[in-house]
This record gives sequence, structure tokens and C-alpha cells, in this order.
Amino acid sequence: MARTKQTARKTNAKPTPSIPAVVRAANKALVLASARKAAPVTLGTMRPVRFRPGTIALREIRRYQKSTDFLIRKAQFQRLIKQIVQDLNVEFRFQSAGIEALRCGAESYLVELFADTNLCAIHAKRITIMPKDIQLARRIRGEKF
Repeated sequence: MARTKQTARKTNAKPTPSIPAVVRAANKALVLASARKAAPVTLGTMRPVRFRPGTIALREIRRYQKSTDFLIRKAQFQRLIKQIVQDLNVEFRFQSAGIEALRCGAESYLVELFADTNLCAIHAKRITIMPKDIQLARRIRGEKF
């Protein structure tokens, strides 16, 4: 950057009248007293802890790998099954054991599919899975639709 001289500028502001020190001190005390009354005293307000990216994801992975319960909710899956059957225009009735078997099979299929999808993403030197990884995993498996 080029070196330039700095020139003084004229100010158009009028000088402020001097206020006695006693009046200033009294005003300051009033302002501080009103501020104390208005604002509630909070000692050490804690902000939520900000975790680094990926920490919570790894925690969730460990939690779900540790558990053995179903991840698909029962009522939502049952509604989905009934809607699919209704679209087929067929009258079916389901036992609760049959819906549980379908739910178990669907969850097992999805877990295996996502495991293969993750391997496809890792093969592509990525961490994030994408729809093209799911399509590749299904194509390698030999699934038609």
C-alpha cells in the first residue's frame, strides 16, 4: 500500500458544556442502581456444550449397535402395511405375529442395505452415503426394483 500523509480534519461539533463531577457521579449511581433492579442476577449462566462434528453421530452409532430392540415403530409400520394392502385392493387381515415378522424382516433388510451402502461410500473414498451408493449396493445384490 502506498504511503500517504495524513492531514488533520476540522470538526464541526460544538463543545459540550462541562457538567460538575458531583452531578456526573450521582447520575452514574442512579443508572447502576436501576440496572441492578431491572436485570435479574444470574451467576454463571451455562451455555449448552458444543460437540465437534461427528461426535454425536459416533455416540448414536454405538448406542444403536449396543441395543437389540427394533428401530421401526410398531404403529407406524402397521399403518404402512395397511396402506400398501389397501392400494392393492385386496382384503387382508393381519395377525400381530405376522406384522412382527414383516417388521423384523424389513428392519433386517434395511440394516444390511445400509451396511452395504456404507461400504460403497467408503470404496468411493467418501464418508457420507448418497443415493448412488444405495443404487450400486442394490445393483450388486441383483435386485431388480
